[in-house]
Amino acid sequence: MSTPAFLPFARPSIDEATIDAVANVLRSGWITTGPKCQELESALSARFAGRPVRLFNSGTATLEVALRLCDIGPGDEVITTPLSWVATANVVLAVGATPVFVDVDARTRNIDLDRIESAMTARTAAILPVDLAGLPVDRDRLYAVAQRHGLRVIEDAAQAFGARWRGREIGSFGDLVSFSFHANKNLSTAEGGCLVLNSLEEARRAELLRLQGVKRLADGSMEVEAWGGKSNLTDVAAAIGLGQLRCVDAFNARRRELAARYFARWDSSLGFELPLPDHDHSNWHMFQPLLPRALAPRRGEFIAAMKQRGIGVGVHYPAMHLFTLFRQRGHAPGEFPFAEDVGARTVTLPLFPDMADTDVDRVCAAVANTLDELMTPGSSG
Repeated sequence: MSTPAFLPFARPSIDEATIDAVANVLRSGWITTGPKCQELESALSARFAGRPVRLFNSGTATLEVALRLCDIGPGDEVITTPLSWVATANVVLAVGATPVFVDVDARTRNIDLDRIESAMTARTAAILPVDLAGLPVDRDRLYAVAQRHGLRVIEDAAQAFGARWRGREIGSFGDLVSFSFHANKNLSTAEGGCLVLNSLEEARRAELLRLQGVKRLADGSMEVEAWGGKSNLTDVAAAIGLGQLRCVDAFNARRRELAARYFARWDSSLGFELPLPDHDHSNWHMFQPLLPRALAPRRGEFIAAMKQRGIGVGVHYPAMHLFTLFRQRGHAPGEFPFAEDVGARTVTLPLFPDMADTDVDRVCAAVANTLDELMTPGSSG
């Protein structure tokens, strides 16, 4: 019997039509920002209730630009979660502001909305929530808090493309909404992202910020009135995004089916904590059980043993306030206990549209066998 192929925790689904479209862009001679980017921005705007959308070369760039659009800088504080990819806090540092962490809710693993107001000061300028693994933060409560205090909201919806809140797609409402189109996201442009904005004036400012502050004039000359970076997307990437956009709803439907199968086939006696089975709101960007606490110190062994069984496992994410960068800024272990607990026990299991039902069964069996191996007296550790 042949050995099953290695199953990674994520893999993009790129069809032949998309590959042909990329080849056509390469043949066209116009490969940087151009008509394909315009086409993708228009298609995304139509999806998001006609709101202006601008493309960028990463989801990190979209967050930084969003902060700059809100005129957030030195002396300001931005409330966010410690349980995210480090870019969420790095962009706050990049504009000279201070990230203020708030612990997560143990069940949703998203920022605990009940703790936000106690973290506010006179310097608080915005809230930057994260939809971890594609499960949306409660938008009703989030915006109620923001409106009470007159704060901007920058939604880090990097993982939430196609997720919904009470029937409304994330991105179709709210303040500034940032999506990532990284290779492992539900919709990918290989690298990239987009920012959903509130007005054409904001969109024009975003265009300046993403390309050196350059304003093109009718006579072919240019003007630069403000600082700008270099974070525009290419037409090569946009061609991938257009192909992905045709398929993303089917991708997300398949992700929901696979997640449901995980829940159905999971052995509850193993002692893992499963994510919330929220199939109405989540896009199931990732499936992330938490290891039993007794095995948290041996997570590396668990990952290695799963790899030996042909299963890729990721870690998304360690609690970022424990990184040296943030310890140097005064943070310490024990400060955000729920985020630390989740961050220490998370294992990201395979979940992507091209998986077969039997792949889920294979992962569940491998988890059970690995746990049995690690719990056997005399095993390493």
